[in-house]
Amino acid sequence: MYAEERQQEILRRAREAGRVDVVRLAEELEVTTETIRRDLTVLERAGVLRRVHGGAIPVERLGFEPGLAARDEVMTGEKERIAKAALAEFPDDGSVIIDAGTTTGRLVHVLPADRELTVIVNSPPLATALAMRPNLTVIMLGGRVRGRTLASVDDLALQPLRHLHADVAFIATNGCSVEHGLTTPDPAEAAIKRAMIEASERSVLLADHTKFTGTYLARFGTLAQIDVIVTDTGIDPALAARLAAAGPEVIRA
Repeated sequence: MYAEERQQEILRRAREAGRVDVVRLAEELEVTTETIRRDLTVLERAGVLRRVHGGAIPVERLGFEPGLAARDEVMTGEKERIAKAALAEFPDDGSVIIDAGTTTGRLVHVLPADRELTVIVNSPPLATALAMRPNLTVIMLGGRVRGRTLASVDDLALQPLRHLHADVAFIATNGCSVEHGLTTPDPAEAAIKRAMIEASERSVLLADHTKFTGTYLARFGTLAQIDVIVTDTGIDPALAARLAAAGPEVIRA
């Protein structure tokens, strides 16, 4: 097992059980305790685990939301594949909404230069990247910009969405489950995501497989409201089948 695969397994176990123990992980994964401690340090620096005595706890159990830079360093290969697969969901022309997030950020950067679209975003960095494309019309939603995620939120962002109707919305999430739907730690961001789904003809969720192991404070949608989930091959096939049974098509990139 490569280090990245082992770290993903540690994160999965932590989210499933609520905590992981160094000694037990070392025994079950057949490595030294020093290796496990190094793995936990990597995961803590990535903002997904918090070290505690003898082990670690997933940050969602602490009510903690990792910053954008920390999240952008996790699952990079998976996010690239998801973004490229999601290109198939773009209309040839028309309008799309792109939610703030690290996977949606990769979608912006792989968007072909020949598309003529109106793109609605709630992220200043994504708006800046898109505005450099002469064939795109970019609408930036205003409002308060959250420092942790660089997403614009609150009423100044919500009001325009009430008067817009896009062909497709590309949505990011922190958590997704059959039981609880789509969740995120911040209620203000949940309100924007909910409005994006309501303002679009179709909704496409971009989420790597780790997003299907946690549930957060604020729910912003159900699986029945999502038309397509684009994830990676790391997702458990049985879970993918359960997600698809709840409504959306599931694409594993």
